[in-house]
Amino acid sequence: MRTEILYEDNSILVIRKPAGLAVQSARIGQADVVSELKSYLAKQAGAGQGEPYLAVIHRLDQPVEGVLVFAKEKKSAAVLTKQLSAGTLNKQYYAVLCGYPDASEGELVDYLRKEGSVAVAVTGREMNFPDAKIAKLHYSILEKINQPMPLALADVCIETGRFHQIRVQFASRRTPLWGDQRYNPQARPGQQIALWAVSLTLRHPVTQETMTFTCPPPDNVPWNLFF
Repeated sequence: MRTEILYEDNSILVIRKPAGLAVQSARIGQADVVSELKSYLAKQAGAGQGEPYLAVIHRLDQPVEGVLVFAKEKKSAAVLTKQLSAGTLNKQYYAVLCGYPDASEGELVDYLRKEGSVAVAVTGREMNFPDAKIAKLHYSILEKINQPMPLALADVCIETGRFHQIRVQFASRRTPLWGDQRYNPQARPGQQIALWAVSLTLRHPVTQETMTFTCPPPDNVPWNLFF
């Protein structure tokens, strides 16, 4: 199993999703995180127990690695989904930007809409697109370098969870993510996108305990060698 389990109890399952593995694939026979976890839970339960329950609470783009939480029962799924909608399920990311933002920290607010397999910022024209949704994130620059090119390491927290949100919001400001094959025209084929879901904070759906799970990028991630 490529998926790594970081924490498990009767209510939730917290994992590290590897880069390149989809959370849930629509293609029959294609490996994904949900399939791996359901196979794992089925083996735990034993024969004759039927398909285990597993709810997807939030997602990561297929090329992105990092921490995710799933629910193992319906009541827990409802509680965690409510936290996600209320913005109390906090997700923290590290991103390497090509170029420097105008400010060392700030809030980005945009209106995004999905067009096929990409997202597009339509900020200022959102009234023309009924399907446009507001996207908010907060960032702070942790470090800057000039070689091999101007790069900035950003700590990012998202307030909303829109499709490709972090990637599009920074790309629309001419600071695309290093290695982003869809939104950075300078990315080279085969590069791993410099985006990592490093931390997740939630309130346990049963015990109400505040829990934080971290999954820092390893030293061998190519873009991590710059900082």
